[in-house]
Amino acid sequence: MTDPTPLTLPPALIKRAREFTGTPAPVRDAATIVLLRPTGETFELYVLRRATTMAFGGLYAFPGGGVDPDDRPDPIRTDWPDRLGVPTERAHAVVGAAVRELFEETGVLLAGPLDEADRVVSEGVVGDISADDWEADRVAVAKRELTMTELLRRRNLRMRDDLLFPWARWITPEFEPKRYDTWFFVALLPEGQTARDVSGESEGTRWTGPAAAYGLAMLPPTRKTVDSLGAYEKIAEVITAASRRDAATPVMPRVELTDDGGALLHLD
Repeated sequence: MTDPTPLTLPPALIKRAREFTGTPAPVRDAATIVLLRPTGETFELYVLRRATTMAFGGLYAFPGGGVDPDDRPDPIRTDWPDRLGVPTERAHAVVGAAVRELFEETGVLLAGPLDEADRVVSEGVVGDISADDWEADRVAVAKRELTMTELLRRRNLRMRDDLLFPWARWITPEFEPKRYDTWFFVALLPEGQTARDVSGESEGTRWTGPAAAYGLAMLPPTRKTVDSLGAYEKIAEVITAASRRDAATPVMPRVELTDDGGALLHLD
């Protein structure tokens, strides 16, 4: 259930909302990944601070981005269409984008070794991938010189999409010049891997607990996601909760222009 309490928009968004006229921009599919790691008895999540030269510069966000034509992983889980609420090809592309964007922006790869005998993935995950050859592959993927499918095939790996858990779905309000249908996923930091600030689109990154992230400037979908994770103490509780979350029905924010020159975002 969505919290009916309206959200106050940042000044830049208020300005766009009040000045908007005309036809809404088309919506592009996208994926955002909330990377989690255990710390003591609880967990932290990974956020990056967008560069001031970018849209929404200075705000904290999760790794993620739009779906690309080559985001077509196969084989992966067969239940993604039901879990994401879209047809098979589209659902698989969103999952592929999530794994690719995580690799591009953090150097973390959700993949495991492939058994050539029966073509099934083991329960293991790729360990340390900070070596120079891995970094060269990450850069090639980011530059679209190498697809994730090609990378995994060459290294005899298979995507571990079972380490990815759908959490929510948001559609950008109509006043924004760029609009996305974005699925938010939670993912676990694989053992032996380290998230690194390699995206080129941030001015720094940090691990933070949901409560400690309260004072960080974020867009409404990011803030609501952090707040929702604050209801849980352990990663196992988050994963259990993800199985009950509705990531198929999108949250479609509705803007209310107020008499004082502001704007509120309603999520109901």
